[in-house]
Amino acid sequence: MQHVFRLRSLPVTLRLALACALLTLVGGSAASGLFLYMQYEKRDESPGLTLTDIEGHYHGVRTPSPLVEAISNGHPKDLDPRKRKLLLEWLASDNPGATYDDLDLGDDAPAEILAQDCLSCHSRSSTGPDAYAKVPLEFWDDVRVLAVSRDIQPVDRKILAASTHTHALSLSMLVIVVGALSVMTSWPRVLVNLVVLATCAGLLLDITSWWLAGENLLFARVIVVAGGVFNAGLVLQCVLILLDLCMPRPKTRGKAE
Repeated sequence: MQHVFRLRSLPVTLRLALACALLTLVGGSAASGLFLYMQYEKRDESPGLTLTDIEGHYHGVRTPSPLVEAISNGHPKDLDPRKRKLLLEWLASDNPGATYDDLDLGDDAPAEILAQDCLSCHSRSSTGPDAYAKVPLEFWDDVRVLAVSRDIQPVDRKILAASTHTHALSLSMLVIVVGALSVMTSWPRVLVNLVVLATCAGLLLDITSWWLAGENLLFARVIVVAGGVFNAGLVLQCVLILLDLCMPRPKTRGKAE
């Protein structure tokens, strides 16, 4: 049989060198994920990374004010119609923060209406069957997040092209190198082949969907799934390679008779 080279055949020094490089790669992958989290999480002006952040970055999203939606849909049910109209007119103004607690408005000030009709359920200390302390309306900072409609503009095409140029070239070479190292391990061929295929396919779908998401919002979800598959596959390959490097060298066979 033709001899097949395996990473386990390398001397200890080269194994350590590869292990150091792979651990650096895994750390870089984690740092990349953290960077993406910090870059995208505030796209919708709300804490935490959500699908809306991704959709806004690649496609653009306009999200209506949650307060407008709630009040327009009859919440709370017992709110006086005049007060409901005042709140909707206030939310439709160009700068709701300027008149939020306007003293000249007296009891018709939005802060006063919210305090009288909403804080029984929407305060941090609310209790009871109708309490919803998760959405407090006690202060302007609480209300501001819910009062303003958001118009998230997608990333500029020039920036997207530059990012595609950088990532497509560098990441494709990365998956080729890591895939080649994976093939040199002693793990079952079926497992290695499937992981390498999933990693490469995930990368292709991820980067391709950056552009398609601009036309179809569905591809923003593809970015999430494909990006997750790519990163999981890359890390899994690194783990398989590292484990293989820890295995003893294969025994040399005598010459065939």
